[in-house]
Amino acid sequence: MAKEIERKFLLRDDRWRSLATHRRRMSQAYIARGDRISVRIRISDAAAWLNIKSGGLEAVRDEFEYAIPLADARALLVRAPGPSIEKTRHFVPHAGFEWEIDEFHGANEGLLVAEIELDAEGQEFPVPGWIGREVTAYERYYNVNLVEHPFADWDETERLS
Repeated sequence: MAKEIERKFLLRDDRWRSLATHRRRMSQAYIARGDRISVRIRISDAAAWLNIKSGGLEAVRDEFEYAIPLADARALLVRAPGPSIEKTRHFVPHAGFEWEIDEFHGANEGLLVAEIELDAEGQEFPVPGWIGREVTAYERYYNVNLVEHPFADWDETERLS
C-alpha cells in the first residue's frame, strides 16, 4: 500500500517563480468523495490518472494512483458530480527537495499552495525563505474541498486564518 506524506504551505512572495524548472497545466475532478476517501481523475498534458486517497485530510494518507487512457479520463471528467479544479503546477527544487506549487485558476484564482512530499512523517527539510505559514491542518486548502468551497467564496477571515 502506498503512503503519501505531504505538507502544505502558503507563500510569502513570488521569489519562487524564477526558480521553477518546469510547470504543468492540470485539470482534475472528483468522481467520488466520502468522509475519509476520495477518487479523482487528473489530466495533465497528454496523460491521465485515476487517484484514490484514503485516510482523511491530514499529512499522511494512503494513496493509490493508476495511469488510465486519456479518452477515459476525459469522459469521466465531464461526468464528475462537481466542478473541476484547474491549476498550473510549478516544480521548484530547493536543497535536495522538490516543491510543487499549485497556482489555481477559475473559481480558485488567486490561491497559491506549496506542497512538499516527504519519505517519513517526521522528516526534516530546509524551508526556503519564500515559504510562508503551514496549512496542512486546514481542510479548506485541500483540493477536494476547493470543489465545494472555492477560494472566490472565502471571506476575509478564511483567507487570513
